[in-house]
Amino acid sequence: MTVTERGFAMPGIGRREALGAAGVAACGLALAGCGASGEGQAAAVPGIKGQVIAKTADVPVGGGVVVQKWKIVVTQPSEGVYKAYSAVCTHRGCAVGSPKEGVMTCPCHGSEFSAADGKAVKGPASAPLTAYQVKVEGDGIVVV
Repeated sequence: MTVTERGFAMPGIGRREALGAAGVAACGLALAGCGASGEGQAAAVPGIKGQVIAKTADVPVGGGVVVQKWKIVVTQPSEGVYKAYSAVCTHRGCAVGSPKEGVMTCPCHGSEFSAADGKAVKGPASAPLTAYQVKVEGDGIVVV
């Protein structure tokens, strides 16, 4: 039996144990999306497979664009080579910006990711952005 603040006996666990368990549960939920190093991978965007996510004309060579609708960054690291990554930073989930000088930067904590392969090149993030396989169909870039 546990005694409450008003002196009533209650079956079950005590206040301290309940708060501790709640803290562990909250921490566990936070870590579920974070991985062992405190970083998480964005889940694949539902319904994106087969969708045209950008037009080839909108993605400059050596640069790229953030497609807000899908939370995806589409890059063209070299002529005719298109890549797509989740725009969700693997550190804390902020949206990365469009590539500049081959790097996508997260405005929240300064993590940087390579536009060529999505790998983290500057922390605090260390996990790469989630990559999507894409192909060109006509003038569209499609997730396969």
